[in-house]
Amino acid sequence: MAGDSWLTEYDSCTRKGQEIMEKINERNKHNRTSSTYTKLSAHVRSNMKQFSSELNRLRQNLMRSSSSYHITQREVERRQMLIDNLTSKEKQLDQAFRNESAAGRSSLLGADTFGASDPWGVGAEPDHLHDMGNSDLQAQQQRVIQEQDKGLDALSNVIARQKQMALDIGDEVDNQNELIDDITDHVDRTGERLIKETRHISIVDRKSGTCGYWVVIILLFIAVVVIIAVPYNHKP
Repeated sequence: MAGDSWLTEYDSCTRKGQEIMEKINERNKHNRTSSTYTKLSAHVRSNMKQFSSELNRLRQNLMRSSSSYHITQREVERRQMLIDNLTSKEKQLDQAFRNESAAGRSSLLGADTFGASDPWGVGAEPDHLHDMGNSDLQAQQQRVIQEQDKGLDALSNVIARQKQMALDIGDEVDNQNELIDDITDHVDRTGERLIKETRHISIVDRKSGTCGYWVVIILLFIAVVVIIAVPYNHKP
């Protein structure tokens, strides 16, 4: 039962921390001089004290459970990690509360305020950004954007050159297609002429063969006539 009670208290403390972060984000949406900002700040300050008190109570209960061996050593180590995590979140809450533009920093850093991966609303900033103010972050963000713009401009120029090359290649392909079409037409006409000339040669060849036969026949006929016409010389 003691273990279940500790886990219940831990869940309650975790939910309170999330509620505090939501209130801080809500407060930061208002002007610092407004009454709403002041009321929310007082509410957050009170809840942060309760959060710290509950966290201390969790530490003490864990120490008592560990010394009395009510839970295993492995469970003690697991719960100690949970407490360490809450301690880290407590520091983040304190930092967010003291920083009037914590939400602004989160947005500048690209943090997901209510994302499932960071329900506290404070992303883990790189070490080199901890000492930077919002103006420095904005200046750095502008430099990053300018570098990205330069990269996009260079990419745009490359794409433009690629487009022009594609257009030139397309024009060249069109010209080559026209040349191929002309060559195809010439080949077709040449093929037709070859067919006609082949037919003419066949006809001439047949005619040449027939003429030769007639010449032979005529020569034979003349020879026969001559033989018949010439008289034989008879001896007395």
